[in-house]
Amino acid sequence: MADNLVLEIKDLVVHYETEDADVHAVNGIDISIGKKRTLGLVGETGAGKTTTALSILNLVPNPPGVIKSGEVYLDGENVLQMSVADLEKVRGNDVAMIFQDPMTALNPVMTVGDQIGESIELHEKISKKEAFEKAKEMLKMVGISESRAYDYPHQFSGGMKQRVVIAIALACSPKLLIADEPTTALDVTIQAQVLELMKGLIRDKEMSMLLITHDLGVVAEVCEDVSVMYAGRIVEKGTTADVFNNTQHPYTEGLFDSLPNLKERGEELVPIKGLMPDPSDLPPGCSFSPRCPYATEECSKSVPELRAVNGSDTHFVACHAYNDPDFALRRNKDGK
Repeated sequence: MADNLVLEIKDLVVHYETEDADVHAVNGIDISIGKKRTLGLVGETGAGKTTTALSILNLVPNPPGVIKSGEVYLDGENVLQMSVADLEKVRGNDVAMIFQDPMTALNPVMTVGDQIGESIELHEKISKKEAFEKAKEMLKMVGISESRAYDYPHQFSGGMKQRVVIAIALACSPKLLIADEPTTALDVTIQAQVLELMKGLIRDKEMSMLLITHDLGVVAEVCEDVSVMYAGRIVEKGTTADVFNNTQHPYTEGLFDSLPNLKERGEELVPIKGLMPDPSDLPPGCSFSPRCPYATEECSKSVPELRAVNGSDTHFVACHAYNDPDFALRRNKDGK
């Protein structure tokens, strides 16, 4: 593992094995996050983003989830080979996770101060009283009065609960923060406040972050790097500038085309036709080929490998059509 990487995932494969079907949730992905960098993992619901995040902490529920193969390195240590005791030291200390719904992430019968303090007491080996005092400081850091440490989750609004969840995640100054759709349950104005808060805290604490989202606007606002995920595979990755300014994969293109254009308000949105395939019955070859306007015969025969875009060392795309000499002409003809 390179010295400048906090996280490196190699060829990760995760299935959910049930009596009815074998669900192929993650199908051989590679992800790396550098120190003090934020990676946006983008894709539709069901792409495998949350399963990827749970794999980093070895929290995939088993059964039915099974990590079939792959390696997950945190600061050079393979998480998938750690003992239960070592994993407990890592979770919340070196790596912390903000889950999708703050309404269900908090314990309703504990004060928020006790919940923040619990993690601090566990990892920093200090007294409960000292941990509670530090919990007050964490609340203050996320913009909540210290006096509210004695309140219970039901006494907080949705946006305030999410701030409490962020305080818990950052309590032990982790090297890597995993944020799984951290603003989904919040209204738009609160979303903006929470994102600004997270950006500032990550910058001040010099952390790295994996931000899981389906919102390209959030990625543009927060992330330096982006990986686009479809049906359990990374189909395009690079710096945010690479992917946003020189979009290559037809799926990424479709995500951008389905966004409203504020400059051309009369234009209709262009949705991606069809639906994401059932992960228990993926089509042969490229999983996106049944929905792709540029699909060739090769697309339904073999899975495309990630390859550099125009010799770039940061921008990669997994697309057979990218190698087709007529591909660029066809895209230009379609107005892309």
